[in-house]
Amino acid sequence: MKTRGNFALVLFMGAMLVAGSMAAQQSPTTRADSHKPSCSSPTHGTNVFKILGNQTYALCAASSSFVFNKVAYSNCDIEFGDSIMLKFGFDDDQDVCTVNEEGVKNGYMVSTFSPPASVLEGGDKAVYTCPSGSDGAYAQCGGGICFKSTKGQSFPGFDKPLAKDEIVCSCPITTQKPSDPVGYQIVGPYPCQQNFFDNCKSTTANSKTGSTLYVGAPTGTADLLTLLLTGSVPKENKCSMQKDSGAETP
Repeated sequence: MKTRGNFALVLFMGAMLVAGSMAAQQSPTTRADSHKPSCSSPTHGTNVFKILGNQTYALCAASSSFVFNKVAYSNCDIEFGDSIMLKFGFDDDQDVCTVNEEGVKNGYMVSTFSPPASVLEGGDKAVYTCPSGSDGAYAQCGGGICFKSTKGQSFPGFDKPLAKDEIVCSCPITTQKPSDPVGYQIVGPYPCQQNFFDNCKSTTANSKTGSTLYVGAPTGTADLLTLLLTGSVPKENKCSMQKDSGAETP
């Protein structure tokens, strides 16, 4: 499914728009009332991204997915707090914020982003970078719709029933083109394991029914969103593909 091009293009356009103002930004966006749900732009001069404040959302950044009929269904965590996502505007004044708000009473929520604690220093997961030339696939869950009816239930492709704080999100699949100059990043086990880089290859990570995919995004996307959301990028566990010695953490 050719979703990478549009999503990546909007992300990098957003990065260009906010690059100048981020140099002066030292802290997250200030809201009038920090206890009420809110929706705001992370910087002045652009509304490409939206920060959803004090809202329930699905966090899929460190999740795996089961592929059925070329759609990835990801087992994501239900979180509450501040998150960020592309605006995804449609119709008159409808966007990711209104969709997530309407989902509260209608049995769904939106997958948005915040930095997963599991990849920070001391955590048991790491960010793996699949370099340019990779041809694997990954689940692109930003803006995915997630169904509350799946909480605590069994779902195809997962060995155990979901916990009460887990939810299944429907995500498009992105297949990396070897010619793309920018690689992509997924989350895997830490300490680094060389065999996890098999998920950078189409022989392991593909859109066939029954495949397991990991949630990912173009390289640098998570850092950009973290910076826009919080004003800084914390130290993370990171794994890079090494030609001779396998995966190492810089």
